[in-house]
Amino acid sequence: MSMPILMPALSPTMKEGKITKWLKKEGDKISSGEAVAEVETDKSNLEVEAYEDGYLLKIVVPENESAPVGAPIGYLGEKGEKVEASAQQPKPVAAAPAPAAPAPRPSTPAPAAAQKTSAPAPATPRPQAGPAQVVPFRREGDRRAEEEGRLRASPLAKRIAEERGLDLAALQGSGPQGRIIKRDIEEALTHGAAVPRLAPSLGVPLSVERREPQVVPISSMRRVIAQRLADVKPGVPHFYLTVDIEMDAAMQIRDEAKALDSKVSVNDIVVKAAAIALRRMPKMNVSLQGDQQLQYQNVDVGIAVAIEEGLITPIIRDADQKGLAAISAEARDLAERARKRALKPQEYTGGSITISNLGMFGVDSFVAVINPPQASIVAVGQVAEKAVVRNGQVVVRKIMTSTLSGDHRIIDGALGAEYLRELKGLLEHPMRLLF
Repeated sequence: MSMPILMPALSPTMKEGKITKWLKKEGDKISSGEAVAEVETDKSNLEVEAYEDGYLLKIVVPENESAPVGAPIGYLGEKGEKVEASAQQPKPVAAAPAPAAPAPRPSTPAPAAAQKTSAPAPATPRPQAGPAQVVPFRREGDRRAEEEGRLRASPLAKRIAEERGLDLAALQGSGPQGRIIKRDIEEALTHGAAVPRLAPSLGVPLSVERREPQVVPISSMRRVIAQRLADVKPGVPHFYLTVDIEMDAAMQIRDEAKALDSKVSVNDIVVKAAAIALRRMPKMNVSLQGDQQLQYQNVDVGIAVAIEEGLITPIIRDADQKGLAAISAEARDLAERARKRALKPQEYTGGSITISNLGMFGVDSFVAVINPPQASIVAVGQVAEKAVVRNGQVVVRKIMTSTLSGDHRIIDGALGAEYLRELKGLLEHPMRLLF
């Protein structure tokens, strides 16, 4: 009996997808885990994989046309099998929303008219890309295995994981019902999530630890504050703090890195400093989701990237644990793939804080909008020579103006000020980034 190939939910906000290209044609043989089509989502272009062996009997949705999540885009079955016109057409299944996560807007300077919305971010630092939906191509054996609580993964994903020594239990699947598929393995290998590392002397595979956020009880006072501020300023009530930072020492590090053929930018240094400051001030590494406060255990920093259609905020995971060279390489890779719309949902959702930098456009300072469910964002302008007074003397210093936008429901001004002071101290004395 023929089985439908369903339009999967490839991003948290996806309600429909556009078939940009069929990678297979009618009559082609398809193996489980093999990509059959390319789909354009709201933020990127991703591949749809088959979850069963068979032949592509019929293409229902042609190229350059769209279908809702859960609707059939094609049919798979035995060679020569006919697709009956009366075949059961499963109703579209909408993507299950992330728990209590408001729809995010990527960071953008005021005025509000210039803002564009982004994909909603799930509650966890590293969210699942594939919400629950109708599962195509399930064998009876697969169904029994799932009922017994076994790990769900496509045969291709299992084979690649075995070859590369990956622990599938450490991965989160983005396929239907959380099934681990090929792109989850590729993402882990590329970006270090749950990728085994070799101990220098023992050669023992070690996994990068990703810890779930903790639910922290909200005090009665904080609950009242959140409600009253939301009444005055609906949505996310922002507050803003601005500070000037002397960047002479940080610029020297950038110049020395350049002399060593290492492409470290000012933004890379800011990302590292923002991550270290957040690690030192865990009360800032929180978010308010519904009536719960989440305390994040990992430090994940978003970087605002302008693309042709608007803005997107790729996430650098565990930025506090990475060196400047690693942050630089990852930031360039994420930005490049963001402009090509090639990011995976896991790479632009979640995060602890975002850095929005318009210094390359000659902007001195601006105010950025928080990217929910995050509770803060730092807007940085250009590094420019300015006259300042030091010890009664007027001297020239390289100054960068930074503005913190905070979610006043969960972060107070004093806490935000302490965080900015920590960030300023790290950037003005960047050797502290090493300790």
